[in-house]
Amino acid sequence: MRVIKPRTQFEGEFTLPGDKSVTHRALMLNAVSRGEAIVTNALTGEDSLSTARCMRELGAKIEQDGTTFRVVGRQELLSEKTLDCGNSATTMRLLTGLLSGKGVKAKLYGDKSLSSRPMARVAEPLSLLGAKIKTSSGKPPVELFPVNLIGVDVRLEISSAQVKSAVLLAGVSAEGETRVSEPIKSRDHTERMLKNMGADLRVEGNTVTVKKSSLNAVDVEVPADISSATYFMALGALKGKTLCKNVGVNATRTGILRAFDKLGVKYSLLNRRICSGEDIADILVEKSNLKGIELDGADVPSMIDELPLIALLCAFADGESHIRGAQELKIKESDRISATAELINGLGGACIPTEDGFIIQGKKTLLGGEVNSRFDHRIAMTGAVALLASKNGGVIHGAESCAVSFPNFFENLEV
Repeated sequence: MRVIKPRTQFEGEFTLPGDKSVTHRALMLNAVSRGEAIVTNALTGEDSLSTARCMRELGAKIEQDGTTFRVVGRQELLSEKTLDCGNSATTMRLLTGLLSGKGVKAKLYGDKSLSSRPMARVAEPLSLLGAKIKTSSGKPPVELFPVNLIGVDVRLEISSAQVKSAVLLAGVSAEGETRVSEPIKSRDHTERMLKNMGADLRVEGNTVTVKKSSLNAVDVEVPADISSATYFMALGALKGKTLCKNVGVNATRTGILRAFDKLGVKYSLLNRRICSGEDIADILVEKSNLKGIELDGADVPSMIDELPLIALLCAFADGESHIRGAQELKIKESDRISATAELINGLGGACIPTEDGFIIQGKKTLLGGEVNSRFDHRIAMTGAVALLASKNGGVIHGAESCAVSFPNFFENLEV
């Protein structure tokens, strides 16, 4: 349990942990590439360490010194492995794709939370390439068997960076050409990194095509995670002024900024630049008068992890907000639709959960109280922002779940 006292003002400059999505991919892809690489400012949360652990089990050499990893790739991976993915769905889904074409027999499992997550959504498109995958009624554990893959066209009904990435990673080992299309462009870290590593890959709109390729290790400086920065940006909008440094502003990840535009949040992108193939900037946010918004399915893929926090900001806004097309939230670490509504309502707000999102009546303030994180890191961190900005503060149950993506979250908040 973590006690959070309310703050009348919140200001500061913050250097935040590395992006979780980029860290996963930098460790995993360098581990199967030719040569060695240094990954700096990596996220050292539990999910990223699960990826590092699995790649070591498969024979790659990965040494860690704080937030820096030295990775020596191994192109011929070890087989007959049982791999513990911990709580990380990204680790399991990406590895399912990567290992499908590597001649590896492996069993992937995870903790209680991960064991309830859907894996058929990855296994089914991979089977189109010829992958032999066994799940437990569509859920973990996932068993993989050696087989030769053949590239095909894969059309995803729902945009998902994890599913798209799994197919692309399988496609790197498949004979011929693998083409993945999705209705709305999801985050593209995998495409960018594969291209930097020498993969024969091209992007045309919402379609990515890859051919069988050998990968060369590349150094990666991981940008700060915009999903982690979001909590400090929100506190700037509610309680003062915040500057988040070196944040990744990849266009497929900046849905939060488009939500800010609709909410009326005052922000600026400073010192924009490119680093390791990713767009980076410093983000300044100042106290703002918020107004109700409407978001739909076209908005969701680029802000899926931030939606609980966006819903919270709507609770402090003037007017009613509607968030639709976010049914994906139901299959995260928790059912984030019900968890977010419970959080807002429990602190004195008014949020109606729907099948695919929320209806939120803004009250401009929350009283405070108790937050049940359901051991979901996004809900715990959203709860911390809510209590800091509330009238009375309160407590978070399961606050330790923040270690999944942001180990020193509360230290940065100074609570």
